[in-house]
Amino acid sequence: MLQHDFEYRFRGPLSEPEELGGRAPQYRRSVDQGAIIEHDLAVTMRDGVKLYVDLFRPADEKPAAPLIAWGPYGKHSPTNYARQFPASGVDTARLSRYTAFEAPDPIYWVSRGYAVINVDTRGMWFSEGTATFLSPEEALDQYDMIEWAGTQAWSNARVGLAGVSYLASSQYQVAALNPPHLAAINPWEGWSDFYREVARHGGIPETEFWGYLPTRWGRSKTRIEDLRKETEEHPFHDAFWASKVADFSKITVPSYVVASWSDQGLHTRGTLEAYKKIGAAHKWLEVHGRKKWAYYYEPQSVQRQQAFFDHFLKGMPSEIATWPKVRLEVRQKYYAGVTRDEREWPLERTRYTRLYLDAGSAAMRREPAEVETSCRYASGEKDSRAVFDFRFPRQADLIGHTKLRVWMATTDSDDMDIFVGLHKLDASGHVMPFPYFAQFEDGPVALGWLRASHRELDAEKSTDYQPVLAHRREHKLSPGEIVPLDIEIWPSGTRFEAGESLRLVVQGGDICPHPRPCVQDLHEQTVNRGEHRLFTGGRYDSHLLVPVVED
Repeated sequence: MLQHDFEYRFRGPLSEPEELGGRAPQYRRSVDQGAIIEHDLAVTMRDGVKLYVDLFRPADEKPAAPLIAWGPYGKHSPTNYARQFPASGVDTARLSRYTAFEAPDPIYWVSRGYAVINVDTRGMWFSEGTATFLSPEEALDQYDMIEWAGTQAWSNARVGLAGVSYLASSQYQVAALNPPHLAAINPWEGWSDFYREVARHGGIPETEFWGYLPTRWGRSKTRIEDLRKETEEHPFHDAFWASKVADFSKITVPSYVVASWSDQGLHTRGTLEAYKKIGAAHKWLEVHGRKKWAYYYEPQSVQRQQAFFDHFLKGMPSEIATWPKVRLEVRQKYYAGVTRDEREWPLERTRYTRLYLDAGSAAMRREPAEVETSCRYASGEKDSRAVFDFRFPRQADLIGHTKLRVWMATTDSDDMDIFVGLHKLDASGHVMPFPYFAQFEDGPVALGWLRASHRELDAEKSTDYQPVLAHRREHKLSPGEIVPLDIEIWPSGTRFEAGESLRLVVQGGDICPHPRPCVQDLHEQTVNRGEHRLFTGGRYDSHLLVPVVED
């Protein structure tokens, strides 16, 4: 283990691999669909620990460009999206039976001159060693795997990294180490800040997805990092959480980064933050508004992945020469939008516009209200909320970061958990839903969260349009104390036609919860009690800062 200013916590496995169809490693070689398949191939790390991989490479034995899929879910256990996640939209008929969860299809890539390496990471399934997750230690293992792949007789010595979610997030730390044989990365929707984007949204503990993850990452024959205990022991953004954040400025390898507006509460913020900070001279960003797994495997998406890797791993001419630096979808309605080619992210010509809240009329206006008014909602009741609407007089594209500045108070507690949602309404006033997470169809435009005691901002990281919380300590409230709160609302891209409206919702619980069991974000350990009051007008400059982008 590396030296840290904290101690890892470990526990035994949450399940045995055999319980889930795993079997002890036994090297096997076969040929199927034009691929040489080597199962349970042992690769030795710098400390002697053996990790097991499944290697797929062309049967013609010509040198192949390696693609590594690095994750804890099990190299040998493909996910049946149609059965396990029937609303995900993944067309499983397009995928071979060897496609691992959130990973590239080996048969597709082998037929095009690539090798695919599916890895059981340290301590996962039957790989040796003690598991840590998205840690500096794991990055060293991935470094060693890259160098192994780049120096094999079957390899063309130019390695790429691919995959969704964990398979994307894991790319950042190792890319910052710049392994000599790493030639390109394709992080497809992965968080970049464990604390802010997964474990504690706005300082509020996430209780469903974060509780579910250790069960998926807990299949082991050894010991695993005890994320649940560590989360309890590290309530603030300290050295432990910082160790899981890459130094993106050190990433110099060509990067094709794909984000979505739809992964509010999981990957949207982190993917876009990573792109902003990556130091590579050659980097591209694509942002879509669809379901992430389905979009990853769509033929057009796979073709763009191949164009990227063909250029940087195989030195082939491809369409990448014509790519804009930023390509994003501006959503109009569910699975419909317009595509824009841009030069940078965030967009430089954004006109950040204040929409002032007026509690007296439940509306947002361009000019602040002169009269001070307030509204209230019961923080513990799911149907109680504050709502503010703004009707657009002409077409407007809102693309980028949104911030809510709001003055609030409570007399019933010394803290508040505040949940914020943005929705699009059609000209008749009906909510227009969007894809949400990987499988829901009733999602918002965007979401934000804040625990009031975490309201202190990080002055170095915050901007006028994106408040970044410091998360260093608590600042409790006094009963009835009216405080200004700056709430980061995650980025989005949405078109509003004349007569359509933007709705702001503020409440004391999750905006888009779904019945269990399903993979989602929930926040059920709130500090809320009694009523929350929201103040507007006069001395209280409560407003929504929206990113208006014009052609």
